[in-house]
Amino acid sequence: MARVLLEGISKVYPGGITAVKDVELEVADGEFVVLVGPSGCGKSTTLRMVAGLEEITAGRLTIGDRVVNEVAARDRDIAMVFQSYALYPHLTVRGNLAFGLERRRARKSRVMRLLAPAYRAAARLEDADIARRVEVAAATLGITPLLERRPAALSGGQRQRVAVGRALVREPEVFLFDEPLSNLDAKLRVEMRAELKSLHAAVGATMLYVTHDQEEAMTLGDRLVVMKDGVVQQIATPREVYDRPANRFVAGFVGTPTMNFLAGTLDLSGSKLVTNGLELEVPAAPAALREHAGQKVVLGVRPDRISFEPDPGRAAIACNVLRVEDLGDRSDVHLELPDGVRWVARVDGHAGDSIAQGHARVHLATHEVHWFEVNGAEERIGETHPHPTRS
Repeated sequence: MARVLLEGISKVYPGGITAVKDVELEVADGEFVVLVGPSGCGKSTTLRMVAGLEEITAGRLTIGDRVVNEVAARDRDIAMVFQSYALYPHLTVRGNLAFGLERRRARKSRVMRLLAPAYRAAARLEDADIARRVEVAAATLGITPLLERRPAALSGGQRQRVAVGRALVREPEVFLFDEPLSNLDAKLRVEMRAELKSLHAAVGATMLYVTHDQEEAMTLGDRLVVMKDGVVQQIATPREVYDRPANRFVAGFVGTPTMNFLAGTLDLSGSKLVTNGLELEVPAAPAALREHAGQKVVLGVRPDRISFEPDPGRAAIACNVLRVEDLGDRSDVHLELPDGVRWVARVDGHAGDSIAQGHARVHLATHEVHWFEVNGAEERIGETHPHPTRS
């Protein structure tokens, strides 16, 4: 296996359209890194540049100890799994798994294989190696009983396992995945996420994975690379991205339901957030927040950090309960604040049963409030403990 190093990688299409800008990323040997972001953010383009399927406009790409900017895709020792299964319908599962290896061998020499006895002997050894790799990959993915079936006789999940198996048999230095689970239903996606994580643990491979699904990213990645408009917004562990988002975009993209926001102005002392219908005291505000006194800022709080249980250690805000969505093991409570801003609170178990529409007071977990700038990159500027003085 090998590390992957992207240094200032950019992609500019004709007409000056910048798809990816100055990506700096090091994927360690054996690491599972997920590129995540909304459609059109540049994550798949970045992956395709690593694969050699897109030309790199600027920057340097290193795989292992080689700079591979000018190396053909087939010579980069990578294997890629795409969103479409792209299985050959006339071949069995065994044939599909072996196809790439057979094709690579055929490229070496079509003539020598026919004419040279020594080469024919080597080819027999290579046949045995291909058969071994197919059997090992099938056993690893649990598809050994399917080896003699054709794709038409497989379920969606089984086809995806075969697609992964085709990459696995190549024993590459780096595995690349481009939205491989997008065509599966919700239940199968959960199952395949677990299988991919187990596969990574079993083979210890370097893996670079692209998805628009933040839940998929959070469960799979050792680290996440969050992208927007071709620019990397944050590189961190899933827990750090969730708990300490670099900016408002990351905060709003990661997490379901998304983070709640409340825009307002810090008073000149930097001790209160003032909105149209609410004032929040900000005692012991960090220096970084007080530097924004008199400026507009945005407060952010996760839905699962909002409670309906009275707690003197938490900030209470008056609001209206619009509706309660019962999701079985949890409930999402839709709220409207005094200034018309809509929030969602998530409560566990049957707690939602006791919440009725109408006036209510919610309580914030005071140690997990985020603050963001309004201008520029809307970076996070601190966390503090708000206490409303009136509502």
